[in-house]
Amino acid sequence: MAPTNQAAWLKEVNQKLEIRPSEIGKPGKDEILVRNHAIAMNPIDWMQQYGAYPPGPLPRILGNDIAGEIVEVGEGVTQFKKGQRILGHCTALNTDEPKHGSFQEYSVAPAFGCAEIPDNMKYEDACVLPLAISTAALGLFHKDQLGLDLPGAEQKGSLGSSEAVLVWGGSSSVGTAAIQLAVAAGYTVLTTSSPRNFSLCKSLGASEVFDHSSLSIVGDLTEALQKYEFAGALDAISTRDTQLNVAQVLAQLGGGKIALTLPATQEIPATVNVNMIIAVFILTQDKALGKAIYNDFLPDALKSGRIKPAPTADVVGHGVEHIQAAVDKLKAGVSGSKIVVTL
Repeated sequence: MAPTNQAAWLKEVNQKLEIRPSEIGKPGKDEILVRNHAIAMNPIDWMQQYGAYPPGPLPRILGNDIAGEIVEVGEGVTQFKKGQRILGHCTALNTDEPKHGSFQEYSVAPAFGCAEIPDNMKYEDACVLPLAISTAALGLFHKDQLGLDLPGAEQKGSLGSSEAVLVWGGSSSVGTAAIQLAVAAGYTVLTTSSPRNFSLCKSLGASEVFDHSSLSIVGDLTEALQKYEFAGALDAISTRDTQLNVAQVLAQLGGGKIALTLPATQEIPATVNVNMIIAVFILTQDKALGKAIYNDFLPDALKSGRIKPAPTADVVGHGVEHIQAAVDKLKAGVSGSKIVVTL
C-alpha cells in the first residue's frame, strides 16, 4: 500500500488547524523528501496563524523545523541518500507550496538546508535546531549582517579571544544557536538571560551571562565589552526595549552593527547600524552560506558536540493532531525550552 500523508492545514486566519490529507510532495532539483519523525514550533507559526504576520495564500501548511529520514532525493543531490537521518529547514514561508511546510508527515526541504544527524541523537532533539541555526548563522556571518568569520572544521580558540559578540536573549532558540556558532567561529560571547537560564548559556559556551531585567544592564554590558574588540551584536528577542538596550550599549562603545530578528524600531542612535534577519535568505539568496553551515560544518559539529541541540525539547504529543496544542503552548509563552511534536 502506498504511503499517505496527513497534514495540519491553515484554512483561515484565527481558525484552528484542520487535520486532513495532503499529497506527498515530489522533491525538485536540489531538494529531498523527508519522512518527518519530529517537528518543532516557532513564533512565526502562531504569528501566521493568528494574524500577527501575513500568512500568504490560504489554505497552506505552516512550519519550518523537521527531523526525520530521507525517503527520496531530487535531481542534483549528491550529498544525501535514501535512509539517512537528517534535520532540515523547510521553506513554505518563502515558497507558499504545501510540500515545503513542516506541519505534516512528509515534507520536502532544500538539500543545502539539511544536515545529517548522529545515530545517537533523538529526532525530537535534532528538530529544535534548523530555523534557529539559519537565523543565527545569517545574522552572524552574512556580509550584510555582522560579517563574522565562519566556523571551521576545527574548534578555534575562543577562550580569551580578543573579539567579542553580544547575544541578547541567550536562552532563546536563536540565542542558543548564536552562542554556539559564534564560539565555534572563535569569538568570545557575552549574553543575557533570566538568572534561571544562566547555566544553560554557560554550558553552550558563553563567557559571561547578565540578567536581562537588571536596571544596570546597559552599563554592565558596556563595561564588560570594553575589555574586548567589539565584533557586533545579535538581538534574538528584538522587541523595542531590547533593541534600545542593545543600541545604547553599542552607542557607548562608539557604534557598531546589530542583527535583529524583528523589524527595527525608529529610535536607534545614528552610530548604530541595524538590519533585520530574514532566515530563509540562507536557503534562497545565499546558498553558499547555507551549504557552508548545514552541509560542511553542522554534521561534524553535531557529532563532536561543538553544536548541541538547544534549548531542551518539550514534547507535547505524538501525531499531527497535537500540532495545534503545541502552537498554542508556544504562543502562551515559554522560556528555555522548545515545543516539539513527534510523528
